[in-house]
Amino acid sequence: MDSPAIRDRTVLVTGGAGFIGSHLVDALHPHNEVRVLDTFTTGTRAYLPDGVTVIEGDIRDPIALQKAARGVDIIFHHAALVSVSQSVEAPRQSNETNLEASLLLLEQARQEDARVVVASSAAVYGHPEDLPVSETTPTKPSSPYGVQKLALDQYTRLYEDLYDVETVALRYFNVYGPRQQGPYSGVISTFLEQARADEPITIEGDGKQSRDFVHISDVVRANLRAATTDAVGEAYNIGTGQQTTIEELAETIRDATGSSSPIVHCEPRPGDIRHSGADTSKATRELGFEARVGLESGIRSLVGEGQPAVADEEDGPAQNHHWESGSYS
Repeated sequence: MDSPAIRDRTVLVTGGAGFIGSHLVDALHPHNEVRVLDTFTTGTRAYLPDGVTVIEGDIRDPIALQKAARGVDIIFHHAALVSVSQSVEAPRQSNETNLEASLLLLEQARQEDARVVVASSAAVYGHPEDLPVSETTPTKPSSPYGVQKLALDQYTRLYEDLYDVETVALRYFNVYGPRQQGPYSGVISTFLEQARADEPITIEGDGKQSRDFVHISDVVRANLRAATTDAVGEAYNIGTGQQTTIEELAETIRDATGSSSPIVHCEPRPGDIRHSGADTSKATRELGFEARVGLESGIRSLVGEGQPAVADEEDGPAQNHHWESGSYS
């Protein structure tokens, strides 16, 4: 199913110059009035197309937020401090951005009568005992970041229940794709850099840990569906439903790049989640969302800087049949 068109709306994307936000802006701006609120601490101006209204500011600043959100119809909230390790080192600072400022945004949306689509995270589940995880899996976050995302996730849905603010929370699993960069950019971009330089591909731990990697184009489609669904006041897992071990990922990236990099192991990260994988049946049932991009296709598109192969509608969701079940934040 194609994503429903969003046209002739006034839309705000917080963190819109970042990895996910900028791809969402690209999808929205040809047919809508699009505003971006970003500090450009990690975001990149060059990612933003001409014709987008840019407000350089912090979501913690009520004045900047009010200016950016005045008169909007839809808010896509992607501004966040995304580092789990930084949230551990400075939980109060992380909380100010990830939760307190997000409450300001929800209040602003309430005043504007705007729909809000919030970027939540698989981090809300912590170390799940059973896989795949569904939206009814117990939430036991293992970091301040996960706690903050869970609180925002719950506040988001509560605002629909208490105040009739149309809200949707999207619990992203491991998103990857073009423009993913920086020290917290994810294992795929790190492995690609190492493979392209023929440097050792370094796996933290034994490589048997697993993740559900979802391509940025599928995440954008999920956001567009969340912005138009009638099934508001809900949280949805956004992944592929397929799991890949980190060792398999390293081998696939090495093959795709033609690299001679050795695969080496180092000490595991303290507190690292062992396995993660999404049950996406609720998103399929209520949003009409299914991931289309298989991981091998997505990686090869990154290597070749082209577009990934996408499953035809009649073919259903993307599959990676040759990989064992199993998901690396």
